[in-house]
Amino acid sequence: MKNSTLLFLCLCCFLLTKGENGYDLWLRYPPVADKMLQATYRRHISAIMINPSDATLNIARQELLNGLSHLLQTRLSATTTLHQDGTVVAGTPQQSPLLAQADIGGLLKAAGNEGFVIVPKTLQGKRCILISGNTSIGVLYGVFHFLRGLQTAQPVPVLPIVSAPKIQLRMLDHWDNLNRTVERGYAGFSIWNWHTLPTYIDPRYIDYARTNASIGINGTVLTNVNANATVLTPAYLEKVKALADVFRPYGIRVYLTARFSAPMEIGGLATADPLNDSVRGWWKEKIKEIYSYIPDFGGFLVKANSEGQPGPQDYHRTHADGANMLADAIAPYKGIVIWRAFVYSHDNPADRHKQAYDDFVPLDGQFRPNVLLQVKNGAIDFMPREPFHPLFGAMPKTPLMMEFQLTQEYLGQGTSLVFLAPLFKETLESDTYRKGAGSTVAKVIDGSVDQHTLSGMAGVANIGSDIDWCGHPFAQANWYALGRLTWDHTLSSEQIAEEWLRMTFSNDLTFLKSATRLMLESRDIIVQYSNPIGLHHIMGTGHHYGPAPWVDNQQRPEWNPVYYHKADSAGIGFDRTATGSNALAQYQPAVRRQWEDITTCDEKYLLWFHHMPWHFRMKSGRNLWEELCYQYYTGADRVTGMQHTWESLRPFVDPQRFEQVTMLLKIQQQEATWWRNACLLYFRTFSHMPLPAGYAPPDKTLEYYQQLQFPFAPGN
Repeated sequence: MKNSTLLFLCLCCFLLTKGENGYDLWLRYPPVADKMLQATYRRHISAIMINPSDATLNIARQELLNGLSHLLQTRLSATTTLHQDGTVVAGTPQQSPLLAQADIGGLLKAAGNEGFVIVPKTLQGKRCILISGNTSIGVLYGVFHFLRGLQTAQPVPVLPIVSAPKIQLRMLDHWDNLNRTVERGYAGFSIWNWHTLPTYIDPRYIDYARTNASIGINGTVLTNVNANATVLTPAYLEKVKALADVFRPYGIRVYLTARFSAPMEIGGLATADPLNDSVRGWWKEKIKEIYSYIPDFGGFLVKANSEGQPGPQDYHRTHADGANMLADAIAPYKGIVIWRAFVYSHDNPADRHKQAYDDFVPLDGQFRPNVLLQVKNGAIDFMPREPFHPLFGAMPKTPLMMEFQLTQEYLGQGTSLVFLAPLFKETLESDTYRKGAGSTVAKVIDGSVDQHTLSGMAGVANIGSDIDWCGHPFAQANWYALGRLTWDHTLSSEQIAEEWLRMTFSNDLTFLKSATRLMLESRDIIVQYSNPIGLHHIMGTGHHYGPAPWVDNQQRPEWNPVYYHKADSAGIGFDRTATGSNALAQYQPAVRRQWEDITTCDEKYLLWFHHMPWHFRMKSGRNLWEELCYQYYTGADRVTGMQHTWESLRPFVDPQRFEQVTMLLKIQQQEATWWRNACLLYFRTFSHMPLPAGYAPPDKTLEYYQQLQFPFAPGN
C-alpha cells in the first residue's frame, strides 16, 4: 500500500511539473484556473443540444463536448430535448426546429454564409445559449469563438454576438515541395507525406484542419509557388483528394500551384503559349480531371515570369493573358485563379521596387472576374519593415489579395521571437489615399474601397513536422494572428497577443502584462538590430540568414545587398525620389508628398526612399551615423531585456516550453550582436566615423564576419 501511494504521489508530481510540447497550439482547453469563474461557467452551461446531421456539425458537437468538459472539469450531457437551464443549443435553423423558432433571423442575416450568432435566449421556459449560423461551417466557427471566450476568461455572453468574416478567402500558402522539403521553412519537413498518401491519413492532417477552422482559415495551397507539375498528374491528384476529403468538413478548400509550363512537362505539348488552342484545350481537360477527384477544388495559385519561373511573357503574352486562360477554363466549376504580382526581371534595369507596378497597372481591368491578384505587403520582399506596396492604391478595377509571410525568412528565421501582428497591422492600416483619406490597405483588400466582391488574404505558412508545428513556440502566434486578422482586420495587435497568450500559456494577469509587452515590442526590436531607418535586403544571399551588406557578386544586381543600401563616402540609402529611381511616383500624391520630403518622411522609411549624408541631423539630435549606431546597439540590448523579461515569467510557464524559449532567446541575443557588429563595421568603412562614446567596440573584425559560411542553413 505504501509503495502504491508513493507511486501515485510521484505520478502526481510528474504531471504537475512536466512540460508541454506545444502540439495542442491554442486549443489546449486546460481547466479554468479561477475557481469562482469556473463555478460561474458551470451555472450557465449544463448541457449541449446539437443535432450532428452532417460531418461539420458532428465536429462542432465533439468540439463542444471536449472543450467544455476539460475547461469546466465536469461531464456535460448531450441532449436531444430542452429540459434544463444552461443548455448550449447549436446548429442552423434549417436543421433545428428549436433554432428556427428562436427569432434570430435578423441576426443571422447579418452573419452571412460563414458568420455566426451567439445569443443568450429563453426558449420553452429554459435559459439557453444559442450558437447558430446559416451554414454548418458558420456554426463550427461560432463554437470555436464561444470556447475561445471561456479559454480567455471572458464573461458568459449577455448580449448577442454577431460575427462575419471581412475577407472572403482566408488562406495559408504552403511553400512545400513534393520531396517534403519546405522552401523558407524552419520547422522541419512538410507535414504532407506524399509517399503514404492517399491510403494513410496521418492524424496530424485532421489536427491541422481543426486548428485552421478555429481561426477561420478556409483555404490551403498545398504546394510551393515554385511549382512542380507532377502534382497535377493522376497519381498525385489521388493524394490531393485524400487531403481535401479530410479538410472539407472543417470548411477548408484545397488549392494547388500551377506550373505554367505543365502542358509541355506532363502534357507533351511543344508550347505553353496561353493563346494556343491546344494549350487552352489541355488546361480545360486537366481542370475537368481535377474536379472529378475534388468537386470543391478551390483553384490555382500561380507564380509566373518571376525568379526564373515560366510564364506567359515567355511567349510575348501578358500576365492577363496567362491568368485569363486559366480563369476561363476553371470558371464553369466556380474556381478562381490567384496570380502573384511578385515579379522582377534580370533584363529590366528599373528599380526592383517599381517592376511589379510597371507590369500590372497597365493591365488593370483586363483580368477575368474570377482572378485575384496576390500582392506582397511590400514591393521588395517581406522585409522586417517595408512601406506598403504601391499596387494597393493603383488598380481599382482588379481585386487585390494580400500576401503576408508567416515563416520568418528575413526575421530571424526559426530562432527569433518575433510577433508579426504589428507588421501586419502597420501595412493594413496604411492609407493609400486611393479615394482620399481613409482608403487604407485593409479597405482595398476587403473590397470596400472599389466595391469588389472577391477578396482574400494569405500567409506563407510557417508550419512543419516539428512537434510544435512552427519550431519556435512563439511562432505559433503568427499563424494565429493571420487567421484572426483575415476574419477581422480591425482587431488590435494587443488583443490578438493577449488571446493567444491566454490560450497558449496562462490567464494570470501578472504573466499577461509582461508577456504581452514582450510580444508587442519584439518586431520593433528586430527591425532596430537588422534593418533600422529603412535599410533593407542586407541579409546573407541565398539562405538569407544573418547580415551580409558587403555582398556584390551575385549574378543579378537586385540579389546583391549593395544594390539596396548604396553606401558610399557621401552617405547611405536608396534614392527613390524624382532625382533617383522615382519609385515614389507610383504612390498617390498625398503619400508621395509625405515620403519624398525629408522633413516629413517617417524616419523608419528614410533610407528606403532617400540617400542621406552621414552627417544628416536626425530628429533625435544625433547625426545619421550616430543614429545607426544607436539603433543597432539599442536593438541588441533590448534582446537582453527580452531575456530578463522571459526569466521573470518562469513561475507561469511549464518547464519544457520555458527552457525551449530560454535557449532560443540566447541564440537571438547572439544573432542580434552579430547583426550589430557586422553591419556597423562594414558601414564604418564608408562613414569613416568612430563609434560614439559609451559603445563597446566589436570584439571581432569585419573580415571575420565576411568569411562566415552557412552551407546547411535550413529552408533554402
